[in-house]
Amino acid sequence: MVRGRISRLSVRDVRFPTSLGGHGADAMHTDPDYSAAYVVIETDAEDGIKGCGITFTLGKGTEVVVCAVNALAHHVLNKDLKDIVGDFRGFYRQLTSDGQLRWIGPEKGVVHLATAAVLNAVWDLWAKQEGKPVWKLLVDMGGERSQHEAPPKCWPLPLLSRCQDPRMLVSCIDFRYITDVLTEEDALEILQKGQIGKKEREKQMLAQGYPAYTTSCAWLGYSDDTLKQLCAQALKDGWTRFKVKVGADLQDDMRRCQIIRDMIGPEKTLSLFLQMMDANQRWDVPEAVEWMSKLAKFKPLWIEEPTSPDDILGHATISKALVPLGIGIATGEQCHNRVIFKQLLQAKALQFLQIDSCRLGSVNENLSVLLMAKKFEIPVCPHAGGVGLCELVQHLIIFDYISVSASLENRVCEYVDHLHEHFKYPVMIQRASYMPPKDPGYSTEMKEESVKKHQYPDGEVWKKLLPAQEN
Repeated sequence: MVRGRISRLSVRDVRFPTSLGGHGADAMHTDPDYSAAYVVIETDAEDGIKGCGITFTLGKGTEVVVCAVNALAHHVLNKDLKDIVGDFRGFYRQLTSDGQLRWIGPEKGVVHLATAAVLNAVWDLWAKQEGKPVWKLLVDMGGERSQHEAPPKCWPLPLLSRCQDPRMLVSCIDFRYITDVLTEEDALEILQKGQIGKKEREKQMLAQGYPAYTTSCAWLGYSDDTLKQLCAQALKDGWTRFKVKVGADLQDDMRRCQIIRDMIGPEKTLSLFLQMMDANQRWDVPEAVEWMSKLAKFKPLWIEEPTSPDDILGHATISKALVPLGIGIATGEQCHNRVIFKQLLQAKALQFLQIDSCRLGSVNENLSVLLMAKKFEIPVCPHAGGVGLCELVQHLIIFDYISVSASLENRVCEYVDHLHEHFKYPVMIQRASYMPPKDPGYSTEMKEESVKKHQYPDGEVWKKLLPAQEN
């Protein structure tokens, strides 16, 4: 039962000094401190349930996102949760169309990261009150149609709590700017088709989980010995899909890719052992084609973010050039919004679409991208890692398989084995697969002890580190 008026919104700057160990380092981001703007929403309901949301950052600049969250707070405070989720599209548009704040967006950059943090907290709160993990809330919302002839403008509370109707799910999505590709009618049709075999797919997920690949072995900041050690351990743990960071130095890339290919077995078929590459936006378009022509000998499934995330036509050019080499294009972790994804799909600029749970406007905007990907029949392979991204995106991709894509072909979700110990409901990986969360919510709630310890700049960790760094 959805209940309560939002009485408080707090946001904290939480940073982990991952740069000290070279964790997360790539060709463009050489010293990331994995961080988050951590939002907590409270209501006046007697149950005391809180909604927790995050957006991911790399250290410096997190304080700017915190400021943006505070600037958005007046849109949330004193709102009844039932009114928010009853007209979620309207609430989403209220946040993204603030007449003054949208000038520093719109729907991109810091203000959109802040929007994601706030909305992630709302989804966490809603799912907790319904007693379901977010993936299950979405799956049930996308259920069979009710007997209503037309959806009401705002879903009544009793209907919202117990009815299963795909129009409820569609009502969460803002279709502005994408109706030339995806209309409400298109979305409803996709969700209706997704009913076939849906119960069986849910059982399959609960039993087997969603297939994952690991990026934990091959950060650019790791030595060859560390790379070998981590890769050996990953193989022992059952991992068969690996991603390696590339783009800083060609000869270095060749050496590191050869190490991984040798370790996973050069004679293994790609259907059993996969290798992906990620340049993190390092190259110009011609450079990307030339560089990947030399790395093609390692038979990567894809090259991720080969150039600027804003360059739709550049991605299309690279994509066309790499087709003869059997290398796909993957991108999306820094796509600003659904419009960029629409254009990438229209331009045939990618073969693997990578949603991000914090870069886009939370569940709401990700739903529109999942549906567009289905219409274009492009597999979704989410970006994850960072602080809490694995915890968040597992809900989206499990929902996608059960209710939208209905396929695991060429689909895999990123996993990075960092910082999960700081979450109250961390991801569970079994047999190199994400097992569906069972705890209510969006898996975003952090341990209060961890938050206090890593809060910047006054937490215990930073009180020790900052004086040392200054010296």
